[in-house]
Amino acid sequence: MKKSLLDVLFKSQKRKNMLIMLQEEPKKMETLLKTLKTTRQALLPQTKILQDNYLVTHYNDTYELTTIGELIVDKMTPLLDTIDFLDIDIDYWGTHNLDFIPPYLLKRLNENKNAEIISPSLVSMYEINKDFIEQAHSSGSLYFIFTFMHPSFPPTVYKFIDNNIDVSIIITKELLRKIKTEYYDDLKNHLMHENIKFYLYEQDIKIGSFALSDYHLILRLLSKDNEYDNKQLFFSDPKALQWGKDLFDYYLKDATLIAEP
Repeated sequence: MKKSLLDVLFKSQKRKNMLIMLQEEPKKMETLLKTLKTTRQALLPQTKILQDNYLVTHYNDTYELTTIGELIVDKMTPLLDTIDFLDIDIDYWGTHNLDFIPPYLLKRLNENKNAEIISPSLVSMYEINKDFIEQAHSSGSLYFIFTFMHPSFPPTVYKFIDNNIDVSIIITKELLRKIKTEYYDDLKNHLMHENIKFYLYEQDIKIGSFALSDYHLILRLLSKDNEYDNKQLFFSDPKALQWGKDLFDYYLKDATLIAEP
């Protein structure tokens, strides 16, 4: 009796890895053995199962996906990438609010590879990530979304101005009121510079903060109860940076440029 396709796909790490390898291009058996770190004797029974289920074919000791294999692996890979992404810390994802992510970007979460969850020390809990700031000074553009303001951020903006970096900042109504009360002079000075732009987003944004440079993306998520959490999501993968820019643009399209304080 044949195995179900789910068993074929997920009950053998060798079969799963072989299918993913063949997604790129056909592979010689020698290449498969070397990459999978296995023997021909161990792999042949797995390749037979894949062939019996019409997922893989072979010729001259070279293996490739069939049309059915391509169809399945094209769907399987994003799922596995998403699982790997959430597997970083499923408790973290399960206890934090992801409602700020629009559906089409939520489906692309699998693009955010090699994410780190950073827990700042008590001393640096409310500071801007130092690694991000150091790299930001050599970045061409910076993008921020704030629902609260770091006390150290206004003076940091002046350094960005000195380095002639283009900075775009989206803030909420509540934060704008706070800035006008506590940082009015800073806001006025910042708005005088062409390379610094503040945007007002009228609706609620269910996120702590967002920071994107040419090198890193940092997110601070809110808990399920919309409480602030000091943990930081830290990304450096180019696809994650593009995902971050797409998220910023999603909010920017409904934001209004602030021309005066």
